[in-house]
Amino acid sequence: MRMLGVFEKGERIRHIGHLDIQRAVQRGLRRSGLPVAYSNGFNPHILVAFASALSTGACGLREIMDVTMAREVTETEFLTCMNRAMPPELRLQEARRVEDRHPALTASLKAAMYELRFRDAEQAEKLIAAIPVLMKRETVPAVRKTKSGLKECDIKPWIYALRGEGSVVYATMALTEREACKPPMLLEALRREAGIPEEEEVRLLVVRTSLLGENDAGVFIPLEKL
Repeated sequence: MRMLGVFEKGERIRHIGHLDIQRAVQRGLRRSGLPVAYSNGFNPHILVAFASALSTGACGLREIMDVTMAREVTETEFLTCMNRAMPPELRLQEARRVEDRHPALTASLKAAMYELRFRDAEQAEKLIAAIPVLMKRETVPAVRKTKSGLKECDIKPWIYALRGEGSVVYATMALTEREACKPPMLLEALRREAGIPEEEEVRLLVVRTSLLGENDAGVFIPLEKL
């Protein structure tokens, strides 16, 4: 069996990288006393995977780990044991038991919801005012980082919802291995549309509020509920 654990990467630890988050979770699993499963081979490791790496500097309200267990445990037992072993900043919010045949998180992940919380109200006003103009464009060019280097792309089809309120931009964007619009790509497009020069710093906090899968009806739902 496998256990999906939902946890938060809060503002206090936003500058901790994904590899360090992975190490912290693995240490917590070892300390927890839970019957976690290990890989075979010369150097066995705990079978734990994450839905999506979160960029250094960004927060995540509902990040998801996928832990393979060596025997049956209850969701309550998993949560209790893990939260005793994990640092306060990485406490789990909930857990869900799934069967081994449940699709991998990375295969089911389709999109993510973000909040871009701007520090400067004047900049936020300009960027939010640029949203309708941006969304009317047939294409929105951007540069995406890939394993083979930088690649030009059109992010317009990958922006599923975009609106602004106050000093916050709310965005739902594609997040798959082949199609992904990350917050820096969106910010660059908005900055360009708003006429904010490249040398002017835009200070903001990026918060990923939800990871999304797609149900049989083609509707986005939280990945941990799929």
